[in-house]
Amino acid sequence: MFDFKIENECGDARACEIKLAHGIVKTPVFMPVGTAGSVKGLTNEMINATNAQIILGNTYHLMLRPGEERMQNFGGLHKFMNWSKPILTDSGGFQVMSLSGLRKITEDGVVFRSHIDGTKFMLTPERSIEIQYKIGSDLTMIFDECPSFPITYKKAKKSMELSLRWARRSKDAYINRYGYGLFGIVQGSVFEDLREISAKSLQEIEFDGYAIGGLAVGEGQDEMLKTIDFTILFLPKNKPRYLMGVGKPYDLIKAVARGIDMFDCVLPSRVARNGLAYTRNGEIRLKNAQYSDSQMPIDKKCFCYACKNHTLGYIQHLFKNKEILAATLMTIHNLTFYQDLMSAIRNSIINKTFHKNITIDELFA
Repeated sequence: MFDFKIENECGDARACEIKLAHGIVKTPVFMPVGTAGSVKGLTNEMINATNAQIILGNTYHLMLRPGEERMQNFGGLHKFMNWSKPILTDSGGFQVMSLSGLRKITEDGVVFRSHIDGTKFMLTPERSIEIQYKIGSDLTMIFDECPSFPITYKKAKKSMELSLRWARRSKDAYINRYGYGLFGIVQGSVFEDLREISAKSLQEIEFDGYAIGGLAVGEGQDEMLKTIDFTILFLPKNKPRYLMGVGKPYDLIKAVARGIDMFDCVLPSRVARNGLAYTRNGEIRLKNAQYSDSQMPIDKKCFCYACKNHTLGYIQHLFKNKEILAATLMTIHNLTFYQDLMSAIRNSIINKTFHKNITIDELFA
């Protein structure tokens, strides 16, 4: 359990505070993805400099390497990676389901083979919760099945019902401590009645927060927003709401307008490594020839390390020469942009100027 309070609202958008064992998280919040205990290419000092409040780790990857016992011997994931702020860990369900031919789903859990060396494992709700406990996650996610898209109603229903049974087992296995929390995950694909059943059933089990899972898997923004619209009606107001795996800057803005508090996504760091930067004036693809002689920063209104110290022309040069520094600088910038965006959204909610069609220009004005 943890302390949660809503500090202000503007329409359906909320500015909240979550008090966790390793620090206070102000929402709306974007969580950089540190899958295997690191945000690719960045030191902890660099991550902190982006103003990230909390990062995300992944149970599947961490159980394979280095293993929860080793991390526990180090004093947990926080000490292992020397990160003092909160950590949320995904349950591993999405990654295991993504293995396709390498896994088999049963009532007990999922039998799968490691993508690293083919070693056979079984991940159950109880095992996922145990691993997350041993590594000291501030926020633990239940073990669920994340179905693919498109999917038939019959298959989505069967998957959602299995996830509900696993949710109960996850809750039963969880060890409650003050400053820590367990989130339920609403499933049901894009079907309104299935989402309603899932959300209401999870509330009967009682969780510290509720996530909307199974989106950003190819359904498109319109379908995603429509699904959020009818799902959030069935989520409690007095608990944090987390949209998993989303997304682009305007995805975040539109989801906040619908009452979402928390986000994570690999997108800003992944596209950074491929030369795409998010800025207050839109996207920049640094590999384009037009930037080779540019002496401008990525974003002249950004105060990240990359923008304060380097030009577009120099960073493009690094990309052309396949220098690791290019990806590092771009990742610093994109994650800073996301944190700046979330801060601007929060300020707008507190100042009562936020609205569902607000633009990035308005937020940064």
